[in-house]
Amino acid sequence: MSLVLDYYELTMSQVYFNEKKHEDIVYFDLFFRRVPENGGYAIMAGLDEIINALENFHFDEEDIEFLRSTGDFTEEFLDYLTNLNFSCDIWAIPEGTVVFPGEPLLKVRGPLVQAQLIETMLLLNINHQSLIATKASRINHAAEGRAIAEFGARRAQGYDASVLGARAAYIGGVSSTSSTMAGGVFNVPVSGTMAHSFIQLYDNEYDAFVDYAKAYPDNTVLLVDTYNVLKQGIPNAIKVAKEVLEPMGKRLKGIRIDSGDLTYLTQETRKMLDEAGLEDCKIVVSNSLDEYAIKDLYSNGAKIDSFGVGERLITSKSEPVFGGVYKLSGVEKEDGSIRATMKISENVAKITNPGSKEVYRFYDNETGKAIADLITLEGEEVVGQESYELFDPIATWKRQTVTNFTARPLLEKIFENGELKYERPSLNAIKNYCTKEKSTLWPSVMRFDSPHEYYVDLSQDLWDLKQEMIRKLTKNI
Repeated sequence: MSLVLDYYELTMSQVYFNEKKHEDIVYFDLFFRRVPENGGYAIMAGLDEIINALENFHFDEEDIEFLRSTGDFTEEFLDYLTNLNFSCDIWAIPEGTVVFPGEPLLKVRGPLVQAQLIETMLLLNINHQSLIATKASRINHAAEGRAIAEFGARRAQGYDASVLGARAAYIGGVSSTSSTMAGGVFNVPVSGTMAHSFIQLYDNEYDAFVDYAKAYPDNTVLLVDTYNVLKQGIPNAIKVAKEVLEPMGKRLKGIRIDSGDLTYLTQETRKMLDEAGLEDCKIVVSNSLDEYAIKDLYSNGAKIDSFGVGERLITSKSEPVFGGVYKLSGVEKEDGSIRATMKISENVAKITNPGSKEVYRFYDNETGKAIADLITLEGEEVVGQESYELFDPIATWKRQTVTNFTARPLLEKIFENGELKYERPSLNAIKNYCTKEKSTLWPSVMRFDSPHEYYVDLSQDLWDLKQEMIRKLTKNI
């Protein structure tokens, strides 16, 4: 993964090396500015792949030879890269955590060149997996707890996007994936039955159903829309249930509809199955679904037990960019103090927060719901306080003193001096944690239309530092 970086990371690093700044200790923050689709929250994901990459971060002979061939780098710098040993400190918000714009998802402290060279790899992993986990969470919310199978492998932008996307979707709330590799690598439950081509291969639909039921009597789910759902597919499925499965002591597990008017077809299908004594047979639907389509189906009275969701999930089709950024926030002086840095912009949303920071989440002790997040300067006392004044960092007159709360630090130490210190949870543990995290949000934050804005506030000390630096950096403009 060492060459998974934008080329300017290397050209800047050459200059740092020339000027003997390459070992300066710096701080970077990785954060995002806006929730995709104007949603109320996002899901943090991608940390595990980052750990894999950083544990093996090095430049081998082939990498160095390629860089040498460009003619852009000195032999002294290439020798430095050859002998580079990763030694950064990294903190991150754990995967599965609900997160919000502006707060550091990941903080890096370390030698300038190292912190610079890992930027692209950090961003691509968090941007991609957080995007898909967030989309999956929205779809899961729309499905109201009903099972969702992710099967967008063939529509993903490459096999990495397919496999890692399936992992992220599982964190966000799907119950299974069609990606066999995701099952093998990450132990995501795999699922799948048949395609239309399977049925078309036979002289008639009934014979196709019979052979499948004989092969998988404990998990028979039949695709019923190859020809005609209500006149052929469902009658043939019922016939197989009665003539093949029930004599074996088995039950028809489900049918799947992949086209047509899903509301009308599922309503009529449910009637036909119930009249045949197949009340326990599940109705699965697919066909370009997302959270909006699922919500619309239920609002119109569709009778659906579970969903297959493909391209609109694995590509986050409605908004395929997460928008995470990586910004320098400080430079460590020889005495260990930090010279805070920040980016100024006419666009207020793009003005960064300076210094080395911590992130805390405030929970109401009575309801268990999250109240707000707070970004502070490193070392500020928050945990254990009996009361705390929160204020909107833009509309500063909006202030609230909270009591009877618990403040939880969100950033956890991942690497210390390049050594992994984090106990990596299982994927199922991350998924369960994500479900618990979402339960701390008020429903108004999770709605799709005009969600309530969850507040991410700055401490008074951080706000004061930011204003002081804005005045200093703009006084001659």
